[in-house]
Amino acid sequence: MKALVSWLRFAWTTLTSMRTALVLLAVLGIAAMPGSLLPQRPTNPVGVSDYLKAHPDVGPWLDRLGFFDVFGSAWFAAIYLLLFISLIGCILPRTAGYLREVRSQPAPAPGKLTRLPGHASAVVETDAAAVLDAAEAHLRARGYRVRRDTESISAERGYLRETGNLVFHICLVTMLIGLAWGSLFQFRGTAIVVEGQAFSNTLTQYDDFGSGAAFRSTQLSPFTIRLDSFDVRFETGPVQTGAAREFNAHVRVSQPGQDDTTASLQVNAPLQLGGDQVSLLGHGYAPVVTVKDGKGDVAFSGPVVFLPQDANFRSEGVIKAPDARPERLAFQGVFLPTAVSGGASGMVSAFPDALNPELLLNVWSGPPKQETGAPENVYALDTTGLTQLKDDQGNPVSVALTPGTGFKLPDGKGSITFDGWKRWTKLQVSTTPGGWLVLGSVMLAVLGMALSLTVKPRRLFVRVSAGPSLDPVGTSAPTTVSVAGLDRVDGRGGLAGEVEALATACGIAATLSPTEDEEER
Repeated sequence: MKALVSWLRFAWTTLTSMRTALVLLAVLGIAAMPGSLLPQRPTNPVGVSDYLKAHPDVGPWLDRLGFFDVFGSAWFAAIYLLLFISLIGCILPRTAGYLREVRSQPAPAPGKLTRLPGHASAVVETDAAAVLDAAEAHLRARGYRVRRDTESISAERGYLRETGNLVFHICLVTMLIGLAWGSLFQFRGTAIVVEGQAFSNTLTQYDDFGSGAAFRSTQLSPFTIRLDSFDVRFETGPVQTGAAREFNAHVRVSQPGQDDTTASLQVNAPLQLGGDQVSLLGHGYAPVVTVKDGKGDVAFSGPVVFLPQDANFRSEGVIKAPDARPERLAFQGVFLPTAVSGGASGMVSAFPDALNPELLLNVWSGPPKQETGAPENVYALDTTGLTQLKDDQGNPVSVALTPGTGFKLPDGKGSITFDGWKRWTKLQVSTTPGGWLVLGSVMLAVLGMALSLTVKPRRLFVRVSAGPSLDPVGTSAPTTVSVAGLDRVDGRGGLAGEVEALATACGIAATLSPTEDEEER
C-alpha cells in the first residue's frame, strides 16, 4: 500500500510539473495536425468517403484510429484532459505560494552584503536611524515594499512578474475550457439558395451539417432568409480582368414575432440572427430549364444549381427528370457564362460574368426507376439503367442552347428549353459558443506574458552599524553603511543604477565594489 501511495504521489508530481504541461501542449498541437491535413467526417463526409475510396489500404486503418474525426476521438480527448489537469495542478499551488508571499514581509537582509552584486559601503557621520529613514523614504518612493529592522532594511518589488505568469497560465486553462465548450455545442451547416428562393433554419434544409457531441436541434435560431437578388461585379479593365470586385446578396429575413427586415449579406460581413451567424461563402449560376417528356407533359421546370469549375465560372451540373414518361430523362450539362470557342479544347468561358451564356448538354434516358428512398447526389448522374441518346449517325446527342431556345429529343422522347439563368449563393449558418471566452483568454494571456517579460523583480538591502563613540560628550559616532542589490531574474539590466541611487540616498559614495566571490577570483 505504501508503495502504491508513493507511486501515485510521484505520478501526480510528474503530471503537475510545468515541464509536463509544456510537453502535453506540444503533443496536443501535433495531435491536431491530422485534423487539418485529412478530411474530417463531421465537416466533410464526402471528402472522407472519397479518401477511403482512393486509399483502400491505409484509409480503413486511419478510420479505425479516429483520424477522420480527430477532435472527437478518445485519444485527443485524453491529451486534452491531461493537459487541463496538469495546468490546474501547476497553477493552484503556485497561486497559493504567491498569495502567501504577497501577504508576508520581504525577507530580512543578509548578514554579509559584500557577497551580493553591486555592493557599496562607506562610513558616514550621520546617525544610523537617520540613514535608515532616508533609505526607507527613497525605497518607498520607488515602489518597493519595505521591511525595516533595527539595523537593516530589505526592500522588494516586481511582484507583477509572477502575477503575469499566473495570469498567462490561468488564461491557458480558460482558453481550453472555451475551446471545449465550443467543440461540444458548436454547429456548422451550409445551404445553397437560388435567387427568388428561401432557406429556413431547420436541419432538413441544410445541404451538409456538422455539430458537436452536445448539440441539440433546439439550439437553432428560428428564422427564414429569402434571397431576393445577388449583385456581382467583375473587373473589366485591362488589369486583373475578371477579378471579383463586389458580391452583395440582398436578403429578406423573417423571425417569429418580428417584422420582416431587409439586409445586405457580403463576404466577411455576416449577419447575426439570434445566436447564429450567417455568412456568404460562395456563388454560382443556376440555369433555368423546362423539360417535357414524350407525352408532352412538363416533367421538370425550374433552376438547377451548377457548380463552378474554374475562375471563369465554367460550371457543371446535372438535370434530372425522374418523373418523365414513358422514359425518365437526365442531362449532363456545362454552363458557360461567356461562351467562346477554345479551338481544340471546344467551347470555354472567357469571363466569369454572364455576357454570352450557353448551355451544353448530353442526354440520357431509361425506364422508370423504382424509388428506394436512398439519398442521391444531386450534382452527379448515376447512369445505371440509362442509355445515352444518339443521332442517326450513331453519335451521342449533344445540345447547345442559348437563353430562350429549345431542343426536341430524337425518337419523340421529349424536349428541353433553356429559359434563362439565375444566380445562387452558398450560405453558412454556424455558432461557436465560448468564442468570447477564448478571445478574452488570448488577450489576457498576451497581457500576462508582457508583464512577465517586462517587470523586473529586484531586491535592495541596507545595513548600518554604529562604531564606538569617540566623543565623551555623547555626540553621534560614525556609522558604517552597506548597500547591495540582487536581481531575481538573470539577464536584467539596471541593478547598478538602483544600488547607486540607494547609496546616494544613504549619503555614501556611489562607487560600487566587487563582491567577495569576485575578489577571490
